[in-house]
Amino acid sequence: MTAMRALLTLLLLALGSSLALAQDIKLKPGLWEVQGSMKTSSGRLEAAMAQMQAELAKMPPEQRRQMEQMMRANGMGAGGNAMNHTVKICMTQKDVDLDQIKSSDDCTHKVRRSGPKTLQMSFQCTGSDGSGPSSGEGTVNLDSPTAYRGQYKMRTTADGQPEQMDFSQQGKWLSADCGKVKPLGQQ
Repeated sequence: MTAMRALLTLLLLALGSSLALAQDIKLKPGLWEVQGSMKTSSGRLEAAMAQMQAELAKMPPEQRRQMEQMMRANGMGAGGNAMNHTVKICMTQKDVDLDQIKSSDDCTHKVRRSGPKTLQMSFQCTGSDGSGPSSGEGTVNLDSPTAYRGQYKMRTTADGQPEQMDFSQQGKWLSADCGKVKPLGQQ
């Protein structure tokens, strides 16, 4: 689940940084709801998630409630389905005003093409954080300052085997006030 959270955070940070690059695009800062789905080429991750769901269902009610609270605190919906999920993120004015993608020690990002409502990006991560090397690309379409859609492909290695993950997401702006949700990169 940590790898899933790391991937989602990477994509959201890249998205927040990337969308500001297209000159006609200006997202509203604040609280966003992001719905996403992921599919792997091998199906192993889906099987592991199904097993986790089965284990969760076997837990005593109090323990299950604690696990679900922990998952919600980490941005996952109740039930913990990381393959299809909804998270809330906070994008600050600084996030939407960035004029370039910030690379981390582990990952580099590049914009390959942008237009008034479309942005294509690529990323490459060394895996120095223990997650293994990965690379990918994505396209983000801005429907309005309060809505976007994205499609991404990521190539990585899982248990020594090549794996491709296809990820799609939709974001919608909820409020200027993020409430208790911490800004991107501060989770």
